[in-house]
Amino acid sequence: MPRNCSWTDFEDRNGLVFPKPYHLYATIPFAFVMLILRFFLERFIAVPLASALGIKEVKRVKPQPNPTLEDYFKACTKKPSQAEIRRLAKKCNWTVHLVEKWFRRRRNLEIPTMLKKFQEACWRFSFYLFSSIGGFAILYDKPWFHDIWNVWDGYPFHSLLPSQYWYYMAEMSFYWSLVFTLGVDTKRKDFKAHLVHHFAALGLMFFSYCANYVRLGTLVMIVHDCADFWLEAAKIFNYAHWERTCSILFVIFAFIFFISRLIVFPFWIIRATAYYPVFYSQTFVIAYFLSNGQLLVLQCLHIYWSYLIFKILRKFIFIKSIVKCHDITIEYATRCDVMDHMLSSPSGIATRGQGVCVLPRAHSDSATPLPPPRFGSHWSIKWNPEHVRRRLPILVSNSALT
Repeated sequence: MPRNCSWTDFEDRNGLVFPKPYHLYATIPFAFVMLILRFFLERFIAVPLASALGIKEVKRVKPQPNPTLEDYFKACTKKPSQAEIRRLAKKCNWTVHLVEKWFRRRRNLEIPTMLKKFQEACWRFSFYLFSSIGGFAILYDKPWFHDIWNVWDGYPFHSLLPSQYWYYMAEMSFYWSLVFTLGVDTKRKDFKAHLVHHFAALGLMFFSYCANYVRLGTLVMIVHDCADFWLEAAKIFNYAHWERTCSILFVIFAFIFFISRLIVFPFWIIRATAYYPVFYSQTFVIAYFLSNGQLLVLQCLHIYWSYLIFKILRKFIFIKSIVKCHDITIEYATRCDVMDHMLSSPSGIATRGQGVCVLPRAHSDSATPLPPPRFGSHWSIKWNPEHVRRRLPILVSNSALT
């Protein structure tokens, strides 16, 4: 509690409402409302959209029920060695091949389908998009959105606005719903980092609300949400195999992520919570340490995720450049092979599949068979002297050379 303040100063009066911890109890039932909304969105919007984009549900074959193998799969390992497979085959009176097939099918059931990933991405994209739009609508005309010092103007006697209350309810309900579905959602490589992030976000929102850091809390939420929906949009198009659109969206996401999480968040938000309070209060309440500690935890996660994003960007740019250079090199080398073959062969047409290369005639009266072209054994030579006389340049149509 700041100096010269008591709990009676924060009682609701004259139409002014102050944040109370018991307000946050409503986030639990609201989380179940979020789950209901998610069910309807995934079922009636995401599934038809996936079908329109060509993403189909894959039906996987379930393994034959076997309690012994099922217990071993859950308790020991999902990929047993050959010695263990032979031992289990003897124990179940099965062949080794049947045991291997059972484990292979059982592992396939654990792998989420593309449709499931698409549905989850659609739900997160929808929430982050509407949350970002709503956050900007709530904050764009507030003075502390443009000047961070106004976060502490008049603190701690900041009344709670209805828009701020519902913003907190929506965000906390969403993260509670993600916590409730951790066991059924797709587990990714950074599952532990996401788990830490969810609890740190919930703890930060709880303590910022109870300590009346609501103005600062809304800024933290908008800084996080403004980049996330770009990532989810990139995932949606990635699952639909729209590679160019996915790449563009991911580059936009990376740019916004680096700006918001590595520049705005540490040098704007954390600076306001760690440095500015010195000027308005000499009492360092527990909320100060808890809020700043959790903000630093989030910043550590931001640095970790930025490293992963940078690796993806570097790999994306580097591999794209290598593939492009490789394609150009192959095309140039293949054309050189064609030119070399022209200099030493009678005129003709080299074809591969539907591709056609017309070679100018070098020796019209030669009946010597041609050696096989150097660009592959699948090529053949078809002679057409009349066509060659009409078209001397190398013609390539519908070929792998272009």
